Amino acid sequence: MPDTLNRDILRLAVPALGALVAEPLFLIVDSALVGHLGITPLAGLGIASAVLQTIVGLMVFLAYSTTPAVARRFGAGDPSRAVSVGIDGMWLALGIGGVLALIGYVATPFLVGLFGATPLVSEQAETYLGISMWGLPAMLIVFAATGLLRGMQDTVTPLWIAGIGFAANALLNWLFIYGVGWGIAGSAVGTVLAQWGMVAAYVVVIARLARRHAASVRPHREGVRGSARSGGWLFLRTVSLRVALLATVAVATALGTGELAGWQVAFTIFSTAAFALDALAIAAQALIGKGLGAGDRPMVKRVLGRTLAWGAWFGLIVGGVIAAFSGVIGLLFTGDPQVAALVQPALIVLAVAQPICGVVFVLDGVLIGAGDARYLALAGVLNLVPYVPALVIIGMLQPHGAAGLAWLSVAFFGVYMLARLATLGWRVRGTTWMTIPA
Repeated sequence: MPDTLNRDILRLAVPALGALVAEPLFLIVDSALVGHLGITPLAGLGIASAVLQTIVGLMVFLAYSTTPAVARRFGAGDPSRAVSVGIDGMWLALGIGGVLALIGYVATPFLVGLFGATPLVSEQAETYLGISMWGLPAMLIVFAATGLLRGMQDTVTPLWIAGIGFAANALLNWLFIYGVGWGIAGSAVGTVLAQWGMVAAYVVVIARLARRHAASVRPHREGVRGSARSGGWLFLRTVSLRVALLATVAVATALGTGELAGWQVAFTIFSTAAFALDALAIAAQALIGKGLGAGDRPMVKRVLGRTLAWGAWFGLIVGGVIAAFSGVIGLLFTGDPQVAALVQPALIVLAVAQPICGVVFVLDGVLIGAGDARYLALAGVLNLVPYVPALVIIGMLQPHGAAGLAWLSVAFFGVYMLARLATLGWRVRGTTWMTIPA
């Protein structure tokens, strides 16, 4: 059984990692192609991307709420209902995306104006953001469709669709930016078309899945309500995470420009390591949901123990790599020895905390897979209770240089992540989380 479980985890986690890595490549391609147009368009893209990433980041609950709902029914031996529930999630995503697109398009000038950029930069940002808003429904549908397939224990198909979407995005952007000469508008149009192309691919795949299992493709009121209810709690969980991140950036900004740049380096390394941990968490979501649907608690406990062990060991390995290269990572990002020296103590703190981060990410995935969304939302608020005072103390003392950045890292990678470990770890010690209805 342990060998079979290991294979199941790898079968789900490895393709999931590929799909996760493909997502930020959209932005990288946009940045590279737009960057050759000049500094002003690139600055405008930076503002527009900040707005889009915030909106899309808050909507990731559409995938996380769909996966456990589908996995439970699939594990219970009802694939027809499993697919129908996932399709209800896609209908919900279409509705939310349509509303956000309309509101976002109208509010584009206001949103861009919040950044206080120059008129030329604001013009470029408004052009890109206004067009990109029409891709929001597609992005959210992709979230829900991905969640559906993950719940059906399929992470390979989302990898293929993400890979093809990335290739199409690069080709279309190049064509519209340079071939047609649309500038930054061409980048937005190319990305929107690629996103809707991914939706078309998912519709074909899921329509075949629905026919195979005789599942209804029409929206069901109860299914949509269920997705919205679970998604609402996960939305609040995501908001608490965003509050923590934004508050940390605010404190780093107050410490100084160098400290802010150093924090960006440290957080980028943290985010990069998080991709692999997210893939492991996705595998946990799918397997936990399936096990609970089948009523197989012993299997659920094995999945919990095995994924926790993998998360801790991976964190230990990644932490060792970060520590070994902590002296040169700053150079790779900036080429400035002073920045490298400034960020090294913070990277050491990150390295030490990586096993904790690995366990936290897995626990998050386990409870999402169990459908324990309400507890995750409440825990998210509780996690801020010790963290916000820690940030306030740092803000009041204003430590500068490497020491200041190191203390900020202790607060985030230490206080905040330990708070998450405590709240999530306490939950899985009992059995209540195994009885949460889908």
